[in-house]
Amino acid sequence: MTTIAVLGAGGKMGLRITRKLQASPFTVRAVEIADAGRQRLAEAGIDTVDQDAALDGADVVVLAVPDTVIGALARAAADKLPAGKMLLVMDAAAPFAGALPEDRPDLTYFLGHPCHPPLFNELTDMDQRKDYHGGVAPQSIVCALMQGPEAHYALGEEVCRAMWSPIMNAYRVTVEQMAILEPGLSEMVALPFVDIMSKAIDECAARGVPREAAFDFLIGHLNVELAMWFGYSPRVPSDAAERLLRWATPQIVKDDWPKVLDPTLIMQACKLIAQERASS
Repeated sequence: MTTIAVLGAGGKMGLRITRKLQASPFTVRAVEIADAGRQRLAEAGIDTVDQDAALDGADVVVLAVPDTVIGALARAAADKLPAGKMLLVMDAAAPFAGALPEDRPDLTYFLGHPCHPPLFNELTDMDQRKDYHGGVAPQSIVCALMQGPEAHYALGEEVCRAMWSPIMNAYRVTVEQMAILEPGLSEMVALPFVDIMSKAIDECAARGVPREAAFDFLIGHLNVELAMWFGYSPRVPSDAAERLLRWATPQIVKDDWPKVLDPTLIMQACKLIAQERASS
C-alpha cells in the first residue's frame, strides 16, 4: 500500500486533493499547521498528524503549499526521507527556479498540474457544468518527471490522477514545458488579456454603456470568437472583423510578444513567483 503525506492539506488546493486522495486506494496522512486549515480538515472528517509522523515511512510527499515556501519545506522533508522516495510538487515555478534540494539525487521529484475543465464540453450535469476548477467536472492534467527512475513516472501520474479526478487526458511534458504552460501560457499570456477585457467592460460603463449590456456583448462575442479560432466552429469572421483585427492588434499587443514564452523570461517569472514574499 502506497502511503502519501500531504503537507498543507487544509489549504484551498490541499483540501481538495486530500479529499480526493482519501477516496483512493492510497493511505493518506494529512499535515496542516494553520488553525483554519485544521478546522477545515476536521469539518471534512479528516484527521491530521504531526509532520514527522507523516513523513515516517511515506512513499510520496505532496507539497500542497504556496510557491514561496516550497523550497524550505522541500528541504525539511528531504532531510527526513530515505533514498527512493518521491516529492510531488503541484506547480512548476519553484522547481524550475531551482527551489528543490540539489543534493538529493536519490529522491524522485515529480510535478503535476491540472488543466481545469475545458470551456467547450458536452457536459449535461449542472454540478459539473458549474465546476470551473475541476474535481467534479472532468479535466486533463500535465505531469513531469524532474528527476528519478523512469519507473517512478507511473506512480507520480497515478497520484496526480487521484488528486484531480475525474481525468480526461494525462499529458507528459518536461519541467521546462510545464513552466512554459504555467506561468507562461496561462498567467503571462492569457491572464493579462482576461484582465484587460474585464477592465474594458469598466471603461465601457464609464462611457455610458450599461454594464450588463457590455458584459453580455463581450461574453457572447468571446463564445463565437473562441469557437472559431480554436476549431470548434468554422473560422468565418466578417471581412470588417478581419481588417480591424490586423489594424487593432498592433495598438494593443507588441510585435515581440512571443518572447514572453522564452525559457529565459519564464525562468525570471518563476524566480519572481518563488521569491515574491521573501523579497517584498
